[in-house]
Amino acid sequence: MQFVETLRNAWKIKDLRKKMIFTLAMLFVFRLGSFVPVPGIDPAGIAGQVEGGGLLGLFDIFSGGALSNFSIFAMGIMPYINASIITQLLTVVIPKFEAWSKEGEEGRKKLTQVTRFGTVILGTIQATGLSFAFRGYMSSSDLGSLALVVISLTAGTAFLMWLGEQITENGIGNGISLIIFAGIVSRLPLTIIQYIELIRVGEGHIFTALILVAIALVVLVGVIYVQEGERKIPVQYAKRVVGRKMYGGQSTHIPLKVNQAGVIPVIFATSLLLFPATIGEFWDNAVVNVIARFFDMSTVSGQILQALLIVFFAYFYTAITVNPVELADNMKKNGGFIPGIRPGKPTSSHIERILTRITLVGALFLALIVVIPFAVGNLAGVNIGIGGTSLLIVVGVALETMKQIESQLIMRHYKGFMG
Repeated sequence: MQFVETLRNAWKIKDLRKKMIFTLAMLFVFRLGSFVPVPGIDPAGIAGQVEGGGLLGLFDIFSGGALSNFSIFAMGIMPYINASIITQLLTVVIPKFEAWSKEGEEGRKKLTQVTRFGTVILGTIQATGLSFAFRGYMSSSDLGSLALVVISLTAGTAFLMWLGEQITENGIGNGISLIIFAGIVSRLPLTIIQYIELIRVGEGHIFTALILVAIALVVLVGVIYVQEGERKIPVQYAKRVVGRKMYGGQSTHIPLKVNQAGVIPVIFATSLLLFPATIGEFWDNAVVNVIARFFDMSTVSGQILQALLIVFFAYFYTAITVNPVELADNMKKNGGFIPGIRPGKPTSSHIERILTRITLVGALFLALIVVIPFAVGNLAGVNIGIGGTSLLIVVGVALETMKQIESQLIMRHYKGFMG
């Protein structure tokens, strides 16, 4: 298999081997921390509530079981993702943030710092909610004990944020995505074993298991197909003479990916919907409960909201990563043009029009994959709503990580050749 061959080739290169070992070591630290309990609280009682499914069960899957253990990583990386969403949205409305986003590396560092502060603030709010919600399982519910739980949970999320950044800088792949990936994958074997046991005692059905396998295969094939899909825009470069040499005259293309944003829209949409639903889970108020129910991803309204948010974030993230005006300007400077399209603004408009259409296809596909399991689950009478989201994230992150490994291999191959 090409997958195994790529890993084998990467392992042979000392620098890449170090990066892979570092990544695995950091993910091991994450899994280890998922079993370190918060002081002064009984995780057994909390596990009983979480295993009941619903929102807490969904939250537990994304944290890799850390919530059911009520470990220091119980909140997972979601506060960081929410802070990232807010920071990116603020770059559109706050001129200072917009200026930073255009300053290159220095501006990126400033925005990262804002995201870090936002993570601590959101983490503290969420940790406070969790501590009050589960204070019945605490050995002491005085102010000092509550403060200890809040500090422990917030520190755990801040540490995960740092861990993700270390993986991104010194390892292979996107650290935050890999932490979510590791959390989901760590739960899959246990889920499979539990369902096999249900079938054995007669409480589960083989038909339901076949539905789950079929959905998994459809998502797997679909994600790979769409993830690899791209629209090639033909570009022709005119011949030009510089000194005694002639340049240009060749034909090439601009590859625009159908799903430019990858699994980022799904992660963003899910984490954003989890935030109000989490508050409603712990705040027993009629109005809040109605709002929380509206955002709950197991309801029709929650599914519609998730689909709309996925489409929104797909366009938003694509707009950040691909600039049609910049592409058109660079093409014009180098004597390139799209056949039948005038250089300059008509070229950028043409690229933007194509990008808008293919992004819609990619976004609707992501939304469909996430929503379908809910409908199938309702028909089959089982709760498999998280299946599509989990598989989408797992497959998407795995593909992106493998592409990074391949690009590193190609870069080192050319470096060795040129040397």
